[in-house]
Amino acid sequence: MKAKTTKESRTIQASLVLPSDTNYHNTMFGGKMMSYIDEVAAIAAMRHCRRPVVTASIDSIDFLTPVKMGQSICLEAIVSSTGTTSMEVFVKIISENLMTGERALTATSFLTFVALDEDGKPTPVPPVIPETEEEKYLFETAEERKQMRKERKRSTEAFVGQLNIKKNI
Repeated sequence: MKAKTTKESRTIQASLVLPSDTNYHNTMFGGKMMSYIDEVAAIAAMRHCRRPVVTASIDSIDFLTPVKMGQSICLEAIVSSTGTTSMEVFVKIISENLMTGERALTATSFLTFVALDEDGKPTPVPPVIPETEEEKYLFETAEERKQMRKERKRSTEAFVGQLNIKKNI
């Protein structure tokens, strides 16, 4: 399978923060931003593998600065590393005051997607080739994040095992 450059998956989505997107502080609902993050990340993953994908995990969403009503947000997603059937996607969100031009890094997020074949089963994905310094850094540090995901999954499974809940409801 031929490797693809990170730029081939790059997806950018901009949106204006409207009153219906905000909470009682007149800042953007975190859940609204999370929805945008999952959507833009899924598009980047599909661009990389040219297959349907499912969200396997959302590792983190770190909210760094609030976004006020009337500002814009710009989400940028790239496939930062790949496994056999999975892809790690990095999303960064920049907010902008459209009246002053002031910009701020608002949030960052890592998600994992799995590519699916025609039967809905995991299928191989192409390797990724990082090119920029940021892409190379994300690629080089991906193994550490992968190990953290595995540990978190083991911890979650142990926790669920202690609950009195059947997995297949």
